[in-house]
Amino acid sequence: MTKPQHHEIVVIGAGICGATIANELLLRGKSVCIVDAASSPATACSSHAYAIAHPHIGKGSPRLLRLTRIAFLLAEARWGKAWNKHGIFQPTKNDKHFDRAEVSKHLQSLGLDEDMAVALDAQEAEKICGIKQSGVWLPRGASLNLFETSNALLQHQDRLTCLWNTRVAKLEHANEQWFLLNQANEVILTADKVVVATAIDSKALMSSIGIKLPLKPVRGQLSIFSIKKDDAWASKLPRVGISGDGYCLPAQQLEDGSYHWMVGSSFDEGEDDLGSRDSSDVFNREQAQGLLAYSEGDLRALIKAGDFVGVRCVAGDRLPIIGALTQRPGIFLATALGSRGILWSALAAKLITAQLLGDDFVLLARLGFATDLVAALAPARFFAGALAAPAALASNSKPIFPSAPKAK
Repeated sequence: MTKPQHHEIVVIGAGICGATIANELLLRGKSVCIVDAASSPATACSSHAYAIAHPHIGKGSPRLLRLTRIAFLLAEARWGKAWNKHGIFQPTKNDKHFDRAEVSKHLQSLGLDEDMAVALDAQEAEKICGIKQSGVWLPRGASLNLFETSNALLQHQDRLTCLWNTRVAKLEHANEQWFLLNQANEVILTADKVVVATAIDSKALMSSIGIKLPLKPVRGQLSIFSIKKDDAWASKLPRVGISGDGYCLPAQQLEDGSYHWMVGSSFDEGEDDLGSRDSSDVFNREQAQGLLAYSEGDLRALIKAGDFVGVRCVAGDRLPIIGALTQRPGIFLATALGSRGILWSALAAKLITAQLLGDDFVLLARLGFATDLVAALAPARFFAGALAAPAALASNSKPIFPSAPKAK
């Protein structure tokens, strides 16, 4: 019987997160083996070509606000060449009075200067973004093709081993090393250290070593709508991305003058069905009206031209699970990325590499990555009674801006 290969570091999962972590380790001079059940990188949620990225600016968890700012800067620096920097506008909630001074003060408190976030009234927003609503303009907001990026990160390198069409079903520890087994209980590989970056599949894998992760799937469907050039919608279509109750990318004009416009996404908690649904398209048409504050728009004019269905993985407290699994030395987790895969992948690559190599915490501290933020992401938070109530489960965070009292 052939002895299974042994690797110092194995990364399980070749989506955007696993690919980014593997690439970071390669850049640091390490040899890495990446394992995936598919035949190539980025075949699940990371096959998404329309993911957006921006720092979170709502009110709420201060740790989430600080973490997304750090993660955004890391993502921007890592993917600058592939970054589609079209800017993103976050409109004020319709029932909220917009107080520019108060919103500007809030943005400053988050460490977001005007090159990252600017409070705009409706007239300014119309001039800059083509959207006649008050809100916050994020000029460095962008979108990224996760499929192309993941594949680029895992291009052939001498120190990279890729093992495709291989599903890891179990982990076992013996003789100071980790054994990766398939469903037939056969050893696939052995490793000193294992990074698990497999989204919802992390739950079953961790249960094989006695760790219960509070993960749930959330199905999301994006819709690509076709709009005729002479339709009333054409004059309303955005030239920037919008993020609010749902999100959209800038409309793209085709050679014949018509438009394609991507709007998303449905939020089907606890579901993992990858089939396309007409009901999700109906939901996205209604979101399109809300994003543009165009309630009189004829929804029949938004003709379906395509879609993308993905299943996100979320934890109970809306934060990702990133870091060393201290209860099982040698295991590192990067999961529960929700709808912020671009941001959390960039952050996970830096944090897990620092923990795995044990030599880069000065850099993290320089980025503002304080001890409390590391703890906020750590898997251990769920084993100390800190799990939030199920009602907190979410991955599409909706912006909530400070408001002044409404006039009577």
